[in-house]
Amino acid sequence: MPGARVELQGEQGKGAFTVQTDGEGIYRLNNLATGAYQVTVTAAGFTSASASVNILAGKLQVLDLQLKSSTPLSETSPGPVGIPGAPRTAPLPPAEDSGGYPSIPLRITQPENPPDLGPAEVVPSENDNFASAPYRWTVEMPEWQKYRKSGEFPYVTSHWFDPFNRNRLKGDYPIFGQRWFLNFTGTSLTQVDVRRLPTPSNVSSKEPGSQNFFGSGEQAFVDQSFRFSFDLFRGDTSFQPVEFRVRVTPVVDLNYLQTQERGIVNVDVAAGTNRFDTHTGLQEGFAEVKIHDLSPNFDFVSVRAGIQGFNSDFRGFIFVDEDPAIRLFGNLRSNRINYNLAYFYLFEKDTNSGLNTFDFRHQQVGIANVYIQDSFAKGYTTEFSFHYNYDQRGIHYDKNGFLVRPAPIGVPVPHDIRSYYLGWTGNGHIRGVNVSNAFYEALGTDSFNPVAGRPVHINAQLGALELSKDKDWLRFRGSIFWASGDTESRVGTSRSSGTARGFDSILDDMQFAGGAFSFWDREGIRLTGTGVGLVTPFSLLPALRSSKDEGQSNFVNPGVRVYNAGIDAELTPKLRAFVNFNYLQFDRTETLKYLLFQKNVDRNIGTDTGIGISYRPLLTENIVLTAGVTSLVPAEGLRNIYQSKVLISGFANIRFQF
Repeated sequence: MPGARVELQGEQGKGAFTVQTDGEGIYRLNNLATGAYQVTVTAAGFTSASASVNILAGKLQVLDLQLKSSTPLSETSPGPVGIPGAPRTAPLPPAEDSGGYPSIPLRITQPENPPDLGPAEVVPSENDNFASAPYRWTVEMPEWQKYRKSGEFPYVTSHWFDPFNRNRLKGDYPIFGQRWFLNFTGTSLTQVDVRRLPTPSNVSSKEPGSQNFFGSGEQAFVDQSFRFSFDLFRGDTSFQPVEFRVRVTPVVDLNYLQTQERGIVNVDVAAGTNRFDTHTGLQEGFAEVKIHDLSPNFDFVSVRAGIQGFNSDFRGFIFVDEDPAIRLFGNLRSNRINYNLAYFYLFEKDTNSGLNTFDFRHQQVGIANVYIQDSFAKGYTTEFSFHYNYDQRGIHYDKNGFLVRPAPIGVPVPHDIRSYYLGWTGNGHIRGVNVSNAFYEALGTDSFNPVAGRPVHINAQLGALELSKDKDWLRFRGSIFWASGDTESRVGTSRSSGTARGFDSILDDMQFAGGAFSFWDREGIRLTGTGVGLVTPFSLLPALRSSKDEGQSNFVNPGVRVYNAGIDAELTPKLRAFVNFNYLQFDRTETLKYLLFQKNVDRNIGTDTGIGISYRPLLTENIVLTAGVTSLVPAEGLRNIYQSKVLISGFANIRFQF
């Protein structure tokens, strides 16, 4: 009934509310407090009706009321309305048992020319309106070609090889049952790197009669990897976190290295100057279970056990690897807070591919971190972390026959390292400025550092700050990176301090100060005359480690200062360009002086420049081509150690992903 007045009176002083019914006799009252109410409905010409209702939290209450006419129909009441030309009804006698009110048998005379009102409306049944589909995932879409050309349009027919439209292999509908899905990801990565590095001619030079200490440093490296990831999970494929997951990811790698000097590809100079190698590793193999949902907003806590990848911060400063682990993780406050608690027991790595072997290296890593979104400012995420690294003593030779544990430098004695990292990092934007920052304090002990020639305590620091500003299709960025260096110029018991102050990570993969478009970060430079590297690939730290993957952390090192500027340009939606500039300095040079028996080693390393592109022909990440050229022009410090030749690298990577 339209226009009826609905009054709602709350008990115990909850107030009164009034509303009118709409044209269909429907009324609504929202945002009521819980409790008991009395509902009264009145309308002109009808008796009022009332009822009681109890409002519960979070529930919709429906109350239907019927009104009865309060006025007897008069003898002069009009006849049926709505029919043109219909006459009034004749006077009617009172009914015998109507309680004083007349019974109204309507007598309607048909008009002479009745209008054609059409057939009576029939309400369709539920079966006519709805079709039952217990398995909703394979409901066929109608065939429809909206345009006369092919493209990404609605109603495109899916195929097993098409990852963009509905595909059972990409988790778009169940592999079996109603809630079990399989997501297969196949990745092919081809990498080519041509470079010139400072290389000694060694005891058996390739060129007979060669007398120079430095030989030909030209090298070419080609790597082809195939990664197959099978992800079976139970869930909803939407916002709700996965309830159960099993993932297995084997990787096949083929690599080829061509050099100009002997003793580079293998410790045995008879092995020549070139090397071809293959390896298959299991990079992921874990099970994951959701323990509990913590809120209606899908906050959850889950546990994952097995071989799994993990990056402990935004830029890969401390730990990035794929190893056996058990990890507890989840989120809080509608995903504003994310947390991880993880324990890793590391595998040995294959020397030439970097993939996992099935041998344990007796190194344990524990990590606890928490990310807080919109902290300090909207759009800025901060992270607090704690890392623990226990690297046990042992003797290990790599696949090519080189000693990597302990490092073949100074006094190579097997030793234990216990290091702890307290960290604060951040990433995001504060108003119009993009910000990425990090600070780490490293503490702990080294039972016998081979460079220091004695046990040492660890007290080292790392700091990094990048600021960038977007202007249309350009991003202008500048950054500073600092890792503390060791200050002692003597070794053994003659050291005035038993504290090692050179910063080193656990297993880093730094994407900072240019990343792959920085020669210093991208290439590994060996420290000639020793069995260690000045810097290892994809790291900014001159840690003097024998190997980043197979060696141990070393906290007696020169440290580094990096001053960076660069431009990232979105030339087109498919093409990005990068320009990068670094100026490099050692933080301290005392360690290099006594290792190389040189009186003077200048602090300035040199100027590192790089340019490159990233091209996505399909506007997706399924095909990505990355190429660039980097160079390092030596300053006085690098010339003190090596030569004055410019170090250069040209690289190209192409990735295909299904």
